[in-house]
This record gives sequence, C-alpha cells and structure tokens, in this order.
Amino acid sequence: MNTREKLTTVGTATLTTQLFKRGLRNTFIGGLQVLNPARERMCGEAYTLRYIPSREDLDRLEVFEDRSHPQRAAIEQCPAGSVLVIDSRCDASAASAGAILIARLMVRGAAGIVTDGGLRDTAEIAGLDFPSYCRAASAPTNLIRHHAVGINEPIGCGGVAVYPGDMMVGDREGVVVIPRHLADEVADASYDQERFEEYVMDRVKAGRSIFGLYPPDEATRAEYAARRKQG
Repeated sequence: MNTREKLTTVGTATLTTQLFKRGLRNTFIGGLQVLNPARERMCGEAYTLRYIPSREDLDRLEVFEDRSHPQRAAIEQCPAGSVLVIDSRCDASAASAGAILIARLMVRGAAGIVTDGGLRDTAEIAGLDFPSYCRAASAPTNLIRHHAVGINEPIGCGGVAVYPGDMMVGDREGVVVIPRHLADEVADASYDQERFEEYVMDRVKAGRSIFGLYPPDEATRAEYAARRKQG
C-alpha cells in the first residue's frame, strides 16, 4: 500500500497520536461536520484559499464575472487529487462556497473541500459523492462576510496552520493536517498502530485487562509479534 492508501484506512485519532509522538500538538481541525456521511473519508494534498473580512465597496456580485477572482480561480485551479482548504477565519455567518462550485471541484477530480466557515446548498452538497467539511450550514453568499485574497499560500484553518502540499485526512471526527515531509512516516506508523489496536480490541472483548496490554509490556509485544508472524 502506498502512503495515500494507508492514510485512507486509518482514523484521525490515530494520526493525531502519531503526530503528538513527533512533537506536533496542533494538527486537528475540530468542530467540523461532513455533509455526506457516506463520503466521510478524505485524503489529499492541501490547495489553499484565504479570505479576509469583506468590504462593501469591493465585494459586489459582479466581482464573480472576473475570471481571476480568487475564489473562482481556486475552483478551476485546484489540482486533481488535492483538497481545497479555505481559511474563513472560523466565521460561518456566510458561506465559503456552494453546491455548484463544489460540484465543479468534484468533476475536476479534487479529493475534497474543507472550510472552517459555512457552506450553502448543504442538502445538495450532501447528495454529492464528494467529501465536504464545514463548520455549519450558511445561506448568505460569501461576499457578505468574506473577501478572497490568496490562493495556495500558508493559511490558518480552524486555528491550525495549513501549508500548500500538507496532507489533509478526514473522517467523521474531523480533519487532521499532516506536514508533507512527515506524510510517509506517519502513514506507516499509523497503519501499524491500527493493526496493533485491532489485536488489543480482540483481547479486551475476550475479557483481558488493559494493564500490560495497552500500552503493551514485553510479554504483549512478543505475543503480538508471534500473532503477526502467523498472519
């Protein structure tokens, strides 16, 4: 299995533990909801969009006619396999995007969308075969609260630093940000951790105490190693 395949099989809880072992504490974007529970799993490199507060003389509906408008450009430029990550300053009082833009991301092959703000048309988005994470449903257009200013630059999303190319992994609990230089290492360690935790869960369900099991002592490590050798 390659890195991306491993990351799509492990949970964000496991990933944050592995990142914590490497000294990284602020990697989880919490307080998000995935709009289509059937498409809760997400993995892809970050492609970012940054909003600042809107201003009435600049943010009018006609700005969307400009093909260089950063929100529109981000939708058309986000690479296949990447996740569009939007810094909305944790402000869900207006939408970061809506169903038409997200459908465009989907058909272009993006891996998902994450915003620490709102999304509109959430019933339609929930029907798309596409991982979409937001803080809340929000009907008003982004122009009411957000002015798009930057594409594919470092941002903050939900209080977490996101750099272009970081690996974004999502499940029902939320989204974790893995620094790109750690992605392979964390994927391997997380995959191994979850195989061990499956063994632990079997033992716990069979009535075994967690002491000496989780975390494992030398006897448990040896027992687990023998189980793995047996397949």
